[in-house]
Amino acid sequence: MLDCKNIKGMLKAVSDVMIVNKNKLIEMDSIFGDGDLGLTMSDGFEAAYSAISGSEETDLGKLLYFAGKAMASKVPSTMGTLMATGLMSSGKALKGQVELDIEGLSLLLDSYITGVMKLGKAKRGEKTFVDGFIPAVDSMKESANSGLELKEAIKKASDASKEGYLQTKDMLAVHGRAAIRGEQSRMEYDPGAYVATLIVGAIADYINNVD
Repeated sequence: MLDCKNIKGMLKAVSDVMIVNKNKLIEMDSIFGDGDLGLTMSDGFEAAYSAISGSEETDLGKLLYFAGKAMASKVPSTMGTLMATGLMSSGKALKGQVELDIEGLSLLLDSYITGVMKLGKAKRGEKTFVDGFIPAVDSMKESANSGLELKEAIKKASDASKEGYLQTKDMLAVHGRAAIRGEQSRMEYDPGAYVATLIVGAIADYINNVD
């Protein structure tokens, strides 16, 4: 079961991995975008974690919502707002819960992408963050239904996210600056989908290294 300490640990893990990958994200985003993705993700998730790191709140939903609000304030760009909205959406879905099992973590991820998609209007197959995150959500739901243990389930979800990201290279971008490049957008992997793999991968690594 995951509690408030684990939620903080998961956000810390995501923040750390964004800092490590900041330059890679800047490089990827510079191909078709404005190159600020690395700064947005590292600064944003660091703010999200910092906002709750010292909190004594045990309601997991409130922790996630507070983290999202802090991120939205720190990085009010398009991608920053989308990621912050995901956190706040998860917070609303988990309000009142103090522990999460596999079904709870599945709900956290599902509500996260629901919030992102509602705000961003992106669908699967449109070369965005969604393409790296939905496979993880689908995998978690399948694992929950089949009775897998949490650690194995989140590892499978991470693998599914990476596979979704790899499939973005052949997709045609229909959102953002990459869409302006038309067929040229098929030449590169989507940086937003890579962010998705970093988030799910960091959560998986954290969960598989806690007792």
